[in-house]
Amino acid sequence: MYSEDEYLQLSGIQHFAFCRRQWALIHIEQQWEENFRTADGRLMHERAHDSSLKEHRGNIIIARGMRVSSAEYGISGECDVVEFHRDEQNGVFIRTLGGKYLPVPIEYKRGSEKETDCDKLQLCAQVMCLEEMLCCEINSGYIYYGEPKKRSAVEMTGELRKSTAALLREMHELYDRRYTPKVRRTKSCNACSLSNICLPSSEKLSAAHYINEMLENDL
Repeated sequence: MYSEDEYLQLSGIQHFAFCRRQWALIHIEQQWEENFRTADGRLMHERAHDSSLKEHRGNIIIARGMRVSSAEYGISGECDVVEFHRDEQNGVFIRTLGGKYLPVPIEYKRGSEKETDCDKLQLCAQVMCLEEMLCCEINSGYIYYGEPKKRSAVEMTGELRKSTAALLREMHELYDRRYTPKVRRTKSCNACSLSNICLPSSEKLSAAHYINEMLENDL
């Protein structure tokens, strides 16, 4: 079990799965630079996280910006949206709602569905927090993608849970060492908002351009 001062940001697991170095720059070195993608995503999350909004739709109660945490995995953060589905037979009793409900988290993403599991890992981490807090079992959740404007169901498989737990352990190991991995350039670097911070300027030039520039400086 982790103490609260050891908790890492739950949202960091998506950064970590995408690029260990990006995660370390943000969460260890506290560096950040925004581009259109991150600004657009931030605005979407601000709307989704408006905790003053609470909706009732039949037997469903919708909570926004719900704070969650896990002492077992040492993480804390917010869920964009959690739907509580009334289910007196299979649900867990939630005193503040006055009945039995099944919690279903929905994570919001600005783009379209990705080939990688980064988004699914973040959703799974939210599920594991909710299960620990509410003493329940959650079998699935959803990711809402902004470009097609539709939900994609995600099953909480044993494999996904194991991958999420393993990444969280690795995050804690790197954070405890305060270690920032070295640059490993990929095509994904071009879309990263931290490229100006992460990559030395010489790496952005072609070899010929770099050599010519150095020769000109010596003349």
